[in-house]
Amino acid sequence: MHSPQSSSCSIHAAAQYSRRAVLRIGGLGLCGLTVPKLLAAEAAAPARQSLKPRAKSVIFLFQWGGPSQLDMFDMKPDAPDGVRSPFKPIASTLVGEPVCEHLPKTAQIMNKVTLIRTLTHRMTNHNSAGYYALTGHAPATDDQRLRDSPELFPAYGSVVDRLAPAASELPTFVAYPYTISDGSITPGQHASFLGKTHDPLFFTNDPNEDGFRLPELSLPAGVSLARLERRRELMKIVDRQTRLLDQSAAASGMDAYYDRALAMLGSERVRRAFDLSQEPNQIREAYGRTTYGQSCLLARRLVESGVKFVSVYFAQSIGGQSTTNGGWDTHGFNNTKMYPIVAKYHLPITEQTLPTLINDLDQRGLLEDTLVLWVGEFGRTPKINQNESRDHWPQCYTALLAGGGTKRGFVYGQSDKTASLPARDPVRPEDLSATLFHLLGIDPTTEVHDRTNRPLPIAPGRAVTDVMA
Repeated sequence: MHSPQSSSCSIHAAAQYSRRAVLRIGGLGLCGLTVPKLLAAEAAAPARQSLKPRAKSVIFLFQWGGPSQLDMFDMKPDAPDGVRSPFKPIASTLVGEPVCEHLPKTAQIMNKVTLIRTLTHRMTNHNSAGYYALTGHAPATDDQRLRDSPELFPAYGSVVDRLAPAASELPTFVAYPYTISDGSITPGQHASFLGKTHDPLFFTNDPNEDGFRLPELSLPAGVSLARLERRRELMKIVDRQTRLLDQSAAASGMDAYYDRALAMLGSERVRRAFDLSQEPNQIREAYGRTTYGQSCLLARRLVESGVKFVSVYFAQSIGGQSTTNGGWDTHGFNNTKMYPIVAKYHLPITEQTLPTLINDLDQRGLLEDTLVLWVGEFGRTPKINQNESRDHWPQCYTALLAGGGTKRGFVYGQSDKTASLPARDPVRPEDLSATLFHLLGIDPTTEVHDRTNRPLPIAPGRAVTDVMA
């Protein structure tokens, strides 16, 4: 709880700044901040834009569960039995770099992408590795019981919303169509200590459903936008008069969140961006009439409209034994085997969506300034287990990047003969995070403040500039 004196000081300081400006400084309201600190933060703001942006938008295709590097983009045809993939390699448009036989269309767009083959870390549990992948910050311990908390770092898109928000009624950060979890909700999917105002526009509505729409973007029956705005103004007056609007991050964030929601309700541009019915049936079929396929198509529509960061989650759960849903976690439990499941479900849906999205962006002139990032929280073991499957392996795995200022037809780093460890040029998730921010024109050394006003760098790694065009 804050003392009356502290609250009074905060309210007095707030009067000198716009609500939006105050919320943008640390996302923490004014608790514990003095006017000199506010002025210093404002003065430092221009430095954040010192980098020239190469990407205007990011589409983050998060492959929950951990796809196998050895069975997709880092095949080792000369590896011994028990390591070598049962899938055959096929030639790709990236000379000398084969891909899995189940990805012939993907093979044709490899001259448009960059592969980072040496991602590496030590988190073997899904929740801890997932948090690491979603934020670029390692948790203190590798613990499957890792729970979401305000002490943990925010999602990439929330950091972007804090430092370089969209200059329109469009949301900066959109995430869908699942809240991902493994036992408990995986941290790193929202704004955390930055405050609710920087949370994504999040929904779980299925873009593949007939008549897909977001209730959040529709007015209640019989209520006009003007009437809703009058109600909102009345709520603000009541809050001020009764001093119920606490200066906490949550309360301040909710205030701005409501204002942003009202702006979106009145925006034809926002409604049009989410209207998949505007797409020709041929395009919808090309992406695939699946939740993930239509989610990827929606991501293209959103960045085309001006949304800066879109997170698309491949699946809600890590996966396991199903050939129709779930993520990439296929150990081979209960006598099931990894390869039939991956061949029937994971690889076909990837083959339909990934090359279609990259080609669609390219043909529309959007790929140059849209960064596509395809990656999971880790890879799979070099050694195939007794169930003819692979287990968790964070020591060496692959990320695919396309567009947004990255090179075309490029491989960074080299794994050893069994894709067990980086042979050269290891890349940590912190480095991938720094690369992402650098491409967006945000200095990775920029600091934000946590709940105790402690300054923290948004990316404690180094950008991999060699992958940049």
